[in-house]
Amino acid sequence: MTKFNQEFLIELLNTPSPSSMEMQIQKKWINYVKDFADNIITDNAGNAIGVLNPDAEFKVLLAGHCDEIALVINRIDESGFLHFEKVGGINPKAAVGMHVTVLGYGKTVTGVIGVNAQHHGGLKDDFGLGDLFIDCGYQSKVEAEKHVQIGDLCVYKTEPEILIERYVSGRGLDNRTGAFIVAEVLKRLAEKGTKVGVYAASTVNEETNMGGAYFAAAGIEPTMALACDVTFATDYPGVNKNKHGDVRLEKGPVLAKGAPINIKINQLLEKTAKKLNMNVQYELTPRMTGTDADKMRLTGKGVPVSLVSLPLRYMHSPVETASLKDIDEEIDLLVTMIADLTGNESLNPLED
Repeated sequence: MTKFNQEFLIELLNTPSPSSMEMQIQKKWINYVKDFADNIITDNAGNAIGVLNPDAEFKVLLAGHCDEIALVINRIDESGFLHFEKVGGINPKAAVGMHVTVLGYGKTVTGVIGVNAQHHGGLKDDFGLGDLFIDCGYQSKVEAEKHVQIGDLCVYKTEPEILIERYVSGRGLDNRTGAFIVAEVLKRLAEKGTKVGVYAASTVNEETNMGGAYFAAAGIEPTMALACDVTFATDYPGVNKNKHGDVRLEKGPVLAKGAPINIKINQLLEKTAKKLNMNVQYELTPRMTGTDADKMRLTGKGVPVSLVSLPLRYMHSPVETASLKDIDEEIDLLVTMIADLTGNESLNPLED
């Protein structure tokens, strides 16, 4: 990636974007994309969509969700401690001892997720989020409520890091990397040219209900759609590859195989990877993908979909880690495939 593009990725990763509160990151995404998109579309879900060649009949929708997992305040006790529930797939064990940013209604405040000292018995083996709390330094409920109220959202307070110029690590790579990738694909296609319409969507709410993807696809009525998300890397200690498969960083983008996936889109992706002399990896999605692809597929008269994923270590933790090389390769794969489309392709598996 160029230094400028890397800076944009870091800017996205530094921007809190809990599911249902994506407005700030969407404004930054729009500000970046508007310089090369033919036009920008927004909708009542909160999606931001950059468009190229809007008059084309054949339309390709790329969806990378910008929301991240979070905590939501559900109780403030009399001593001023904040209690919380999860927004998306929070792992309680990863939350212990973390600094958090509370996006309060009065102001943004810093807190720590307190943990019972081991000397006092520590945490029980089967603890859950209900056993944890946030300490912001308040001494009473009355003091806390000056800045925080029920329903306020919190994210881990971490900064993205570049690891030896090879990997990027931080919270919420799932899936601000996807929002970054679809923006970069649009940018490169604006330079390269395309015969088809391209709709790059930074979608909302994937971590909670995937409603953003539904709104985007229902409104655009694409000919085909690709979800750009992350998937579980299994190349670090303690992972059972026999059970979870063998997916590695720096081994290329990951294509899904299974009932929801349109075979002919995958064939286009594989043909493009071969053209680029690029490795691809595979994951199985026999019934559902668990991504925006599932909602996009079931809009309108039905949309052929595929899923292209970035291998990710330490999913839904404060230190998710991905490869910069894999990000570049996924962008190259999508740009080349879409640039090669004529607009006359059939996606019907029963047609040659």
